[in-house]
Amino acid sequence: MIKVTLDSKTFKKEMNNIMKYSVGFLEGVQSGKSMLLRNIGVQTIEILKQYVDSNARANPQMLHHMYEWNATGSPQARLFDFDYTVSNLGLSVLSSFRQSTSVKNGSNAPFYDKARIMEDGVPVTIVPRKSNVLVFENDGDTVFSKGPIEIESPGGPQVDGSFNRTVDEFFNRYFTQAFLRTSGIGQYLENPVVFKNNLPKGKRAGRSQGLSTGYRWIANAGIGAL
Repeated sequence: MIKVTLDSKTFKKEMNNIMKYSVGFLEGVQSGKSMLLRNIGVQTIEILKQYVDSNARANPQMLHHMYEWNATGSPQARLFDFDYTVSNLGLSVLSSFRQSTSVKNGSNAPFYDKARIMEDGVPVTIVPRKSNVLVFENDGDTVFSKGPIEIESPGGPQVDGSFNRTVDEFFNRYFTQAFLRTSGIGQYLENPVVFKNNLPKGKRAGRSQGLSTGYRWIANAGIGAL
């Protein structure tokens, strides 16, 4: 006859600690969620900038207005920037435009608010400042005018809204279909092996071990997390 002696007191304590460890793990994940979103925010805006640069180099006629003159697609010549905020609603990415400091050939001053005006298709009126005649280039020809010239769409129809469309494409297609998968974030979040690895400690320490484990696990999620 085999006799098994069960220490019910120890067993009960360990099971109780495992339950507390599990609850603590979930609480730790919740408290560390903002850190995860900040990590993703930092990584996302850097990749988003590179995504815009790549599209600009591939199609300069569409995104040239988002860079200094003759430097389309160059990270050092960007006239846009991105930032992010983390709130109870989640992660939000915001864009902003910079002022151009370069001067186009044939001009003597930077195009004020170039990126925003061309992106939004804001009409521009050009008037002579130092003479009675306005001289400008139009499709390779030199044009002279004594009166003001109104340009309805400074960047042309291909430019209007192209930056916003590129950003929307990044989040609607690239971010969900490629970024989360190739970065390792998706796989990392689907496989919380740290919970199992720290279970023996959880049997002894209970909720406190769960809190620290859950927080570290979610806070460390990011590109290269695996």
